[in-house]
Amino acid sequence: MAASPAQSRPPFTSGQVALPPRRWRVNVGVCGVVVLVIMSLLCFGSLPWTLGTVPAAAAETDAATPTGMQPRRYAATHLEGALLPPVWAAHTEDERARRNEAVAAGTPLPRYLLGSDQLGRDLLARLLLGGAISLSIGILAAFIAVIIGTLYGSLAGACGGRIDAVMMRLVDIFFGLPTILLVVLFAVAVDGVFERMDAAGREGMLAGLGEHRGLINLLTLFIAIGGVSWLTMARVIRGQVLSLKARPFMEACRALGIPPHRQFFRHLLPNLLGPIIVYATLAVPAAILTESFLSFLGIGVREPLPSWGNLAAAGLNELNLVRSRWWMLLWPCLMIALTLLALNFAGEALRDRYDLRRVERANRT
Repeated sequence: MAASPAQSRPPFTSGQVALPPRRWRVNVGVCGVVVLVIMSLLCFGSLPWTLGTVPAAAAETDAATPTGMQPRRYAATHLEGALLPPVWAAHTEDERARRNEAVAAGTPLPRYLLGSDQLGRDLLARLLLGGAISLSIGILAAFIAVIIGTLYGSLAGACGGRIDAVMMRLVDIFFGLPTILLVVLFAVAVDGVFERMDAAGREGMLAGLGEHRGLINLLTLFIAIGGVSWLTMARVIRGQVLSLKARPFMEACRALGIPPHRQFFRHLLPNLLGPIIVYATLAVPAAILTESFLSFLGIGVREPLPSWGNLAAAGLNELNLVRSRWWMLLWPCLMIALTLLALNFAGEALRDRYDLRRVERANRT
């Protein structure tokens, strides 16, 4: 009696690596995309609510809000409701007493779905706005890295020879530099410019920039992160271009006298879309993690603007042996973990879809 294919298959040994089936990876990638879509809709779709104002009677005006203006929802402080747990969680006797006293005084405390922070700000509003900021920085920084890396790697691979050697040696030099330190130095330099402007009274043409310091800080972050994240992309694209140049269709293009720019846009670029898409999905979580790390250190997004990094940093300070405010650390860390996992799963699925070598190996098997 002939053995079945499963019986004739050699036994699995400890030195082998069991790869999950392709359908399983595709399903996980689809789940990652769904999670990303839901999270993006929540963070970006709620911007009118999180950036909206609240009545002055419902919240105290903090130092970042000019006098006479209604505070934004993400920055609205209510000192009497500081460090309150989520409304559905267990409350201590002190927290219940605070709520009862506020009700007796005719000023009931707000009911926070995810809790409040040290200044009584709604953690849900800050978490949603922080997600929009972190995702925006990650996407824009990855976009800058993809653009610079694609152009640089394509130029090096297309030119070849000494130009290619010089350009790649520059990449090797940049790889030896501490990228995080460069981002920190760039952010500190921009802050130093604003401090000098404050010392000089912000007179002249730059006087209006100080009012938009938070937005300029975000612009500085994604430019700095994107400006140091293109090195791997340049190496990948350069290798792909060198491989494609040896293909028969590129030799035919050169034999027919097709201009170099037409060769790139009509023949090289369509074959580079796979690696570009895959790297972009893997560069976004790296940029988000870098931003979160910098904000955790107090160098990235500054108060009163929230990000998942500075929210996690604020929550870490509330973990102690006396009274642990777990909700301040749990939610931002959970959002970061879900986003990074979803992006990595989506990147793995796209790599299976667009990696030509994997597709050829799968077709042969």
